[in-house]
This record gives sequence, C-alpha cells and structure tokens, in this order.
Amino acid sequence: MLEAPIHIPGSAVLVVDYGGQYAHLIARRLRELGVPAVVTPYTRVGGVDLSKYSAVVLSGSQRSVLEADPAVLDSARRVLGDAETPVLGVCFGHQLIARILGGVVEKGCGEYGRVMVRLVERDELFNGWGGEEYVWMSHGDCVSKPPPGSRVLAVSENGIVAALKIVLGGRVVYTVQFHPEVSHTVKGLKLLDNFARFAGVERKWVRDYYYSLTVVELEKYKGVEGPVVAAVSGGVDSTVAAALARRVLGDRVVPVLVDHGLFREGEVEEVVENLAKAGLKPLVLDEKERFLSRLEGVADCEERRRIIGEEFAKVFDQVMEEQGARVFIQGTTYPDIVESGGTGVADRIKSHHNVAGLPLWFREKYLVAEPLKHLYKDEVREVARMLGVPEYFVKRQPFPGPGLAVRVVGVFTRRKLEICRRASAVVEQVLRRHGLLDKVWQAFAVVGDDKWVGVKGDARRVGYVVIVRIVESSDAMTADYFKLPYSILDEVSREITRSIEDVTMVAYAVTTKPPSTIEPC
Repeated sequence: MLEAPIHIPGSAVLVVDYGGQYAHLIARRLRELGVPAVVTPYTRVGGVDLSKYSAVVLSGSQRSVLEADPAVLDSARRVLGDAETPVLGVCFGHQLIARILGGVVEKGCGEYGRVMVRLVERDELFNGWGGEEYVWMSHGDCVSKPPPGSRVLAVSENGIVAALKIVLGGRVVYTVQFHPEVSHTVKGLKLLDNFARFAGVERKWVRDYYYSLTVVELEKYKGVEGPVVAAVSGGVDSTVAAALARRVLGDRVVPVLVDHGLFREGEVEEVVENLAKAGLKPLVLDEKERFLSRLEGVADCEERRRIIGEEFAKVFDQVMEEQGARVFIQGTTYPDIVESGGTGVADRIKSHHNVAGLPLWFREKYLVAEPLKHLYKDEVREVARMLGVPEYFVKRQPFPGPGLAVRVVGVFTRRKLEICRRASAVVEQVLRRHGLLDKVWQAFAVVGDDKWVGVKGDARRVGYVVIVRIVESSDAMTADYFKLPYSILDEVSREITRSIEDVTMVAYAVTTKPPSTIEPC
C-alpha cells in the first residue's frame, strides 16, 4: 500500500486527499510545472510537519461538506491554523474552508461538466486569464454565503461563487469551486502555476530528481541476500521497474513473465523477444489453464481481479521459494493506486491486481518493492528513456495487469475472451494501417453478454455486440474518446464482423473519463 507522503527534501507542495479521484491529478499537474508535490490522506495530516511544505492544497471529495465527519474538519482546521503556509482549496476543499471560516454551504446548487466563470476581481492567482474562461465543475453543494472578510474573485455563469481569497493574519488562502487540475479547465494549469509562484515553491521536479527517488526506493534492498524476482508483462511499468532493479541490484534480478492466457494476440512471443533484446530475458511460466479455469463463469469484475491477484501471488510464491528470493519487484504506479483507493480515503473505482489484488499474506511473507509507486505514466516513460529501455516498451499502449479479463463484460467465458482478443487485434491492425495507432493512448475491443440479431450467409444469426474503445490521454487520469474518421470506423466494423463469425454488431464508445473509466470494468 502507498505510504504517504513520500519524503522530498526542501520545498514541496502537500496535497491533502479527501477522497476525490482527482487528488493525485493535482499533484500530477504541479509536477508538470516542475513543482515537487506529494499526497497524504486527511487522516494523516495530524502527523505531518506542515512547516516542511511550501504550500498545501485541499482536494476535492465525493463527500458532502455538510456531512463531513470531525476528522475531516479537524484536518482542515490544522492546515488553516498553520501560521505561514499558503493554502489552495479545490472543490470540496473550497467549501470546507468556507464552512470552517464562517461561510454557508448549501445543497441543491450543483454544476457538472464545462461551465463558464467570470472574474469579478483581478488577482495574481488569475494572471493570464481572460475575463471569462471555461472550467470543469463537479459539485452538488456550493458556497451560498462567503466567510466574513473574504473576497469573491470569480462567479460561475449560474451565479455560484467560483473563487475566493481570504487573508488570515499575514497568510493568504485561495479557494476555487472548479477543478484547475483537469484539462477541461482551459487555464487551469496557469492557475496552478500562479499559485506555485505565489507560494515561492522551488521548481526541481525534473527527470534526474525523480529518477533518484526510484533508485533510493530500491537501494533499501541492497543488503538483502539472494535472488530478486521481478514480475514483467511487457508493459512499460513492469519493464522499467525490472530495468531499474537490474541497475541497482545487479544480475541477481530474475525477470519472470506469467502467461495467464489473457494477453493480446501474439503478445507473449513478441514481449519475450523484446525483453531479451533489452537484457531482461525472462523466465516464462505457462499458467493459462490455472487462470482461465478459475475465471470461467465469473461475472463480477472485482472478483476476477481478486482471483487474478490471488493466482499471481500463488505462482510467484512458488517462484520465490524455488529461487530462494525474499524481494519481489512490481511496476505499481500512482494511477494504479488512485483507482484502487490506495491512499486510504478515495472510493475504490477498480482494484489493481498489483495493489488490492495482491494478498496480505504475500506482502507479509516477502519484501515487496514498488520503485515506481510515486510516478505517473509519462514520468515512467521518461525514466525508461533515461535507462535506455527500447522504444518498443516506451511507446506501448497501456495494458491492464488483469489483461483481457477486464475487457470481457458479464459472465467470463473462453469464447468471449477469444472474440475480445481477435477484435482487439483487428482494431490495432486497422489503426496501424492508417498510421493512427501510435497517436492514441489506447485502442481495444470489449465484448459483453448482449446479443444482436444479424444476417450472415443469407441466414438469421444471433451474435455478440463488440464495443470499440479508442481514447486520447496523457496520464490515464482523464481521457477523451478519439474522433475516428467514419471511413476508418466503417473499416474496423466490417473487418470485425467479417473475421469473427459470431459477432453481428460493432459499436463505438464515445464517453469521456470522467464520467466513464477507460477500461469497462
């Protein structure tokens, strides 16, 4: 499980997580600006020395401020009670600060999606903003009466307070109702840049710096004798984790690839060949029957993830014992932990098999090292390039640890798995043919239980519905569906229905993240 906050010497921003799925995205955006940023759950604020941080951001939340428990209120009071540290409240944090300082928060005034805000007072927080800008809102409550002595800096097109400035003694507190960290807020990054500049944060979060953090994470295990087992799948995360381990811990690192039968078409052979070229020739274990027999007939995706995590642990337990290893390396990243609710307060969206699926007994029996657990996907890719990891891995599209098991919706069957595998291969082939595959974040197919009546060979045929999902993203925290030209979409549809006999309908997913997730389950 993620420890929070990680230690970053000197100037940094502390993001207090109240359970919002965007808490880590705030840290991610600050890092884009070169600002070191770490996240801690509100439940741990009492044990944090706030004087070590240049600024504090209070995140959003799925909760209502009107129903906040005492621990939530106490954490914010502690932050606001600090004499010097600048504070920025975002969404829930905006309402929380307003309530604590004597303002009024009410229900029934929600705003969702893209909303126009108008600046009513100029302030350095909004340097570079026009008089009106689009932002991303996602709130059910609102500040109906600002705290005494506060100044309203912006209001939404619906008349809702969108930004406040509050002076507490000699310290300034800013709050915004919208989400500056989300790309849909057009000038959001500029606002965060202005806040960091106002707080005087040192801009030192660069590749060399966060690379050194991954090395420090692995150096803890230098004194542990024996082989070190590194789980690899061919994805950039596990490959980089293994490459880092090899650099820090030497040739005693043993890469292990478990073939669970849930990879894409031809993937295992291709990955093994490229890992060997990268100096990470893996031990390959054929465990297809073990996994597929356990998954057969299971409808609930979370149960599938649990099963996969459990079976992985059993396989690697056997490997660890055979190798005489005590240290286990895996490529867990920040987004894996975010979606698993791994900071301890966020609603779990989906458990990641590295995080929630790995049984406690395995973590208690072995030393589990996760050198990338504080990095986002693009930061992992930067470290990959620094290590000289082949571009084959750097440019690969993200692929979930549970593999195609999370792209089969409803009851899991081997036939649906094969349809998903073949249809996904078609999607990739068509996009590659048109030079588009490297321009999107992910492209794949999903199959569920739904059926559609069709006509094949002049006969009535009831077949499966395949949903094609192609998205653009930079970090998997938010995503837009890719506007695929109709002619290419038609090509995808025709090739899927032609090459898979029992598919009679192809649909295209056109929902962003949020409100959807990239993977179906």
